Amino acid sequence: MRPLILASASPRRRELLAQAGFTFEVRAADIDESRHAGELPKDYVRRLALEKAQAIAARNPGAVVLGADTTVVLEGEVLNKPADRADAERMLRLLSGRTHQVHTGLAVVGALGHQSHVETTDVVFRVIAEDELAAYLASGDPMDKAGAYGIQGYAARWIPRIEGDYFNVVGLPLAAVVRLLGTVSSEYGER
Repeated sequence: MRPLILASASPRRRELLAQAGFTFEVRAADIDESRHAGELPKDYVRRLALEKAQAIAARNPGAVVLGADTTVVLEGEVLNKPADRADAERMLRLLSGRTHQVHTGLAVVGALGHQSHVETTDVVFRVIAEDELAAYLASGDPMDKAGAYGIQGYAARWIPRIEGDYFNVVGLPLAAVVRLLGTVSSEYGER
């Protein structure tokens, strides 16, 4: 079986892929993650996922490489990982009481070439109370997450509803991953 490599340093992606029963290595790709001028959010995450997968595949011939990138989008504004606490607070105040989209770009590079996909989930936030916002910011949890929140933790209390794949919001839509893997390697696809 060809080795499967996850081209991401995300602990959440690593955990989800392991929970889904995959055996894999982790090799984070070091690429420029700047958004191009005028680049649409879906195109942005798809490009980053593909660039990550291609960078690792170039150094690991014969492997199947999975790249992923997730971002949060509110009315066209991309909310990536916050730069600092003030930026995290700004993002959470923007999301409070509104619906936003989470886009995860996926790319797989393998023996049969490469394929990519973007999964989108709508996430509804209730209004965030000031004391909850202060506690969450003080925890430091928002700092390494797109949109300054993780659905699987404290912020779950603000999310009464989603439309789409829950695992996409965590950072790796597993059903889409399995489908995509099957397009480039019969060893990893749906059985």
